[in-house]
Amino acid sequence: MKWIKGEFYSTVFLKFFMASGVAAGVNFFSRILFSLLFSYPMAIFFAFWMGLTTAFVLNRRFVFKNYSSNSTRKQFGYFLLINLLALLQTMFISLAFAWYILPALEIEKAVNEIAHFLGVSFPIFTSFIGHKYISFKPSKVTPGKAYE
Repeated sequence: MKWIKGEFYSTVFLKFFMASGVAAGVNFFSRILFSLLFSYPMAIFFAFWMGLTTAFVLNRRFVFKNYSSNSTRKQFGYFLLINLLALLQTMFISLAFAWYILPALEIEKAVNEIAHFLGVSFPIFTSFIGHKYISFKPSKVTPGKAYE
């Protein structure tokens, strides 16, 4: 419990959360636009890439800017891998809610929007841990002090 508190009640998580919020907004609203041209699953996929690009730039520039021991190439490679896992989480959660859970709850309005919002929200926590310790791995400093 102490570890969770240390991870998620920190300045770096707050910055990550804000950057993720902006990226999630890009993801969410671009999905609506992509839905005009593509199926719901494909719109989620393309919106993911819009959000990913936004998230990488914001995280590299504002959240983990001075601490990474990885090269930019490695940062992006790990960032991409972690976010591909986040894409699977987003797809699974979005589709489960849109196709099964919300209909079972007899929710009929804004189903895709509600489902996608839930799908995009969950990976904020899992991605934070991955990016903090892998994508933007801190230089050798005192544990817990690298990002504060």
